[in-house]
Amino acid sequence: MKNLNALYSDYLDGNLKRAEFEGLLYTHFVRNQEKTCLSYWKRDDYEDFLSWFFPRLRYSIDSYKEIGASFDAFVSKYLLISSKEYRVRTTTNAITEYSAWSARVPEMYAREEPPAYVHRETEDLISKLIIDRKGRKISRRVLALILKCYYYVSEDYAEKIAPMIGIEPKTLIAMLRKMHKIRQKKDDHIYLLKERIYCQFYRCLVYDRRLSLAKEDSTLYKKMKLKLEMAKQRLEKMRGRMAGIRTEATNKQVAEVIGIRKGTVDSSLYQLRTRWDRMAKKANLN
Repeated sequence: MKNLNALYSDYLDGNLKRAEFEGLLYTHFVRNQEKTCLSYWKRDDYEDFLSWFFPRLRYSIDSYKEIGASFDAFVSKYLLISSKEYRVRTTTNAITEYSAWSARVPEMYAREEPPAYVHRETEDLISKLIIDRKGRKISRRVLALILKCYYYVSEDYAEKIAPMIGIEPKTLIAMLRKMHKIRQKKDDHIYLLKERIYCQFYRCLVYDRRLSLAKEDSTLYKKMKLKLEMAKQRLEKMRGRMAGIRTEATNKQVAEVIGIRKGTVDSSLYQLRTRWDRMAKKANLN
């Protein structure tokens, strides 16, 4: 097979069409890895690189000018420069993937279904709250509390606790959906802020991983260290903002969903809070 200079001459002379010339170039690289500056690469890595590199080479052919360096030298230099860029990209992608999965694994464990006893304990608590000191059922007060904390109440959980407060599951779910609709703008704001916090958290992981792979006295190390410090500061500020956002519904919104006066909701929640404090103190004494 002809060398690159001879192939380029044939292309300039019109003996080869553009598609034929590009095909022969690709074949040359596939068959002659040992003659390139990437002879030490694993074959699979080399072939992946060619798939990434060749479209770039096709567009760079027209930029070659026969001024001093041969076409072979031009391509070899371009191959070397591109291989360094490819290494940086693949390393960065690998670090990003590693960091993401490092964070994702504990997150997946955290998202496992909680043990059943957690639900039973919550149901026991509701059963205690729903009966006042005189043995009367105070379902409306507990309903107000559930709607107040709508953000943390799933529809599956609503189906479980609805019978305990003497209400149809579909009715409670409809109330929760209405509350979500009323609070849609606020919920969207919380969701977007959480997504930004997740992204910033992963960014910190990537910077930390890249920092651990850089030499301590290098420019890259100093640059990554500064980026990591700034990213952590930003993450803490974002978390602070998140902690300051109230996720519960207002008493006015609760009253609107149930269809009662706001004052009634105020009184119901106050009495529940008082009863909760009393139960907590009693538990501590025991």
